[in-house]
Amino acid sequence: MSPRPLAVYRRLRRSYGPAGWWPGRTSFEVCLGAILTQNTAWANAERTLRGLRARGLLSFRALDALPASRLAPLLRSSGTFRVKARRVRAFLDLLGREFGGRVARMARQEPMRLRRQLLDVPGIGPETADAILLYAAGHAFFVVDAYTRRVFERLGLLRGGESYEAVQAFFHRRLPRDANLFNDYHAQLVRLAKEACRPRPSCARCPIEPLCEKRGVEVRA
Repeated sequence: MSPRPLAVYRRLRRSYGPAGWWPGRTSFEVCLGAILTQNTAWANAERTLRGLRARGLLSFRALDALPASRLAPLLRSSGTFRVKARRVRAFLDLLGREFGGRVARMARQEPMRLRRQLLDVPGIGPETADAILLYAAGHAFFVVDAYTRRVFERLGLLRGGESYEAVQAFFHRRLPRDANLFNDYHAQLVRLAKEACRPRPSCARCPIEPLCEKRGVEVRA
């Protein structure tokens, strides 16, 4: 019998303890980080955020004064910086136009309407939108990333190739709709995928190994 997602989470929690996620000092920083970490390692996005902070630019008011052409050099360390400058600029436009530049006001928006507004921002797809919804606005949307897919395909709970919406619905149907749970669950999966369930997995180190069907994993003697 395949394990339930809640059983997987409880075993991870017992092994790793509370994880806590998303790295960021303010909700505005979380929003920026969700955009900057697209297609790059978090360390690169974090380097960009540190640079903005050192220049006194890590606020809506400071960044909103800059066109994309001036934003781009400031985002260089996050990779594809010209593209990300346009995306950050588009997000700033939404935040200023609809919420007076305040993430706290954004968080009070009806969740599904806010999700649609975020998805209408050029360059913000479901994963980025849900990261903002969950970690900055505190709304219970399960964030699906490559780590989630890898772990749950190996567990035998996903076939592989499902749409983002289908994978998210899998979790929403099987877990209590709770932002704190979704927050910690995602952090647990990130740690698991980095430490044990890597592209070449270290199954002996995996706390959920007894639950795993090891689909697609070459088992060595």
